[in-house]
Amino acid sequence: MTIKVAINGFGTIGKRVADAVDAQEDMEIVGVTKTSPSFGCQLAVRKGYPLYCTFDEEDKIAAFAGAGYVCKGGLSELLSICDVIVDCSPGKVGAENLEKYQNAGVKSIFQGGEKHALTGKSYTSSANHIENLGVNCTRVVSCNTTGLSRTLVPIYELVQGKGSISVNSVMIRRAADPGDSSKGPINAIKPVLKVPSHHGPDLMTVKPEIDITSLAVAVPTTIMHLHAITVNLPLGHGLSTEKVLETWKNTQRVIVMNGTKNKITSTAEVMELARDIGRKWGDLHEIFVWEDGVSLQDNTLYYFQAIHQESDVIPENVDAIRAMMETETDWKASVEKTDRAISAYYGI
Repeated sequence: MTIKVAINGFGTIGKRVADAVDAQEDMEIVGVTKTSPSFGCQLAVRKGYPLYCTFDEEDKIAAFAGAGYVCKGGLSELLSICDVIVDCSPGKVGAENLEKYQNAGVKSIFQGGEKHALTGKSYTSSANHIENLGVNCTRVVSCNTTGLSRTLVPIYELVQGKGSISVNSVMIRRAADPGDSSKGPINAIKPVLKVPSHHGPDLMTVKPEIDITSLAVAVPTTIMHLHAITVNLPLGHGLSTEKVLETWKNTQRVIVMNGTKNKITSTAEVMELARDIGRKWGDLHEIFVWEDGVSLQDNTLYYFQAIHQESDVIPENVDAIRAMMETETDWKASVEKTDRAISAYYGI
């Protein structure tokens, strides 16, 4: 079975999801959308992705031809030929789009910019793949929530049966993506004055067993987010710093490196490492954990991790497609397929 996938919104996330899907042997891109002619259309043409308009109005569709692009139709026509659509639309248009998808009888995946209430289901590969099998609609959680899931779910599983864990996470957030010139701050540290920030509650939409709260601040950088995480473990947890590190080193989509020894002491060096890996756009799908920043003291675990906000959710979208279409019930098998195919696609 080849799953026919459409991408609604061929921007920062959409273009990356399209490549990740295009890499898979069991999926194909049947079309991507743009709201209007722009430089992003050229990338779609170069990749051979059929180009559609986000809207169905004839004048908006015709505008593409005027700019020299072949537009195959509007969103309704794209929905008529796909099995699942990955919504990467900008802004809060999820409810309007969901109604269109439901009316067309097409399964849909939204991104973390939409709220859990829209879909009633949220997704990360490691936390709740099984719960998303066969669903008609889900939401891949945000880049930060995905990062929290990748490292906290393994810790939760290590102490399962011994008690619960509680988590406090401070999210030091990039101010804007590198390609976004409309956001700030430029010369300030800006706290999110909503406590908790949405990240902790968002994690609990995919793993409600993890009790977590979160704070967030925005800082003048564009390349990554950084998390400072404190985990309170149950008495008699039986863990050590070494055991935690060993677990993460054996966890898919987590990179653990000694910052001091490898001279990777900041997010700048982490992104240089990502460029060396060789994925398009210098993406880092993995969560980066500093080995020498991990410390387990009695019942409290402390660590830092870095999140590439433009790309860590990309492979999760592919796994979510398999869950919805019920073509792979084992999340680890799906992750292996997804990551192996992406590596081959980029010649890594």
